[in-house]
Amino acid sequence: MEWFEQAQAAEQRRDWDAAIALVSARAECYSIDPHRHDSHLWHVDLLARADRLSELTERALTDVHARRRLNTSLRERGMEAALRNRPKDGDRGALYVLVRLLCETSRTQEAHRAVQDFGPDDQYAHQIVARFRSPSGGAQ
Repeated sequence: MEWFEQAQAAEQRRDWDAAIALVSARAECYSIDPHRHDSHLWHVDLLARADRLSELTERALTDVHARRRLNTSLRERGMEAALRNRPKDGDRGALYVLVRLLCETSRTQEAHRAVQDFGPDDQYAHQIVARFRSPSGGAQ
């Protein structure tokens, strides 16, 4: 059985250690080989699904894909406090995820405050809040 099928089978069994080991051996971020890059994205996803958030957090320091997946995972798990800590360290993606979460849960004022605290000059963060405040944005 080829490594790919082995990794898929391990993933289906939720044998995260085996799946991660098989995929990470072939993963390379921004590789010119699209299969290696796809393996990198798969590896990051496996880490999140295996609840290896500490490993994902460590990788997020230098890997934009890990950073995005971590922020998404924190939101999916309802770990708002952990998500709030990330913009303090300069993670703009975490700010956007946090602002969307707050707006989508009818906490637009809190979202505005988060933008003021973590990215007062970040036009995109302001645009997210503005969309939710507009009549067509489903705002308050």
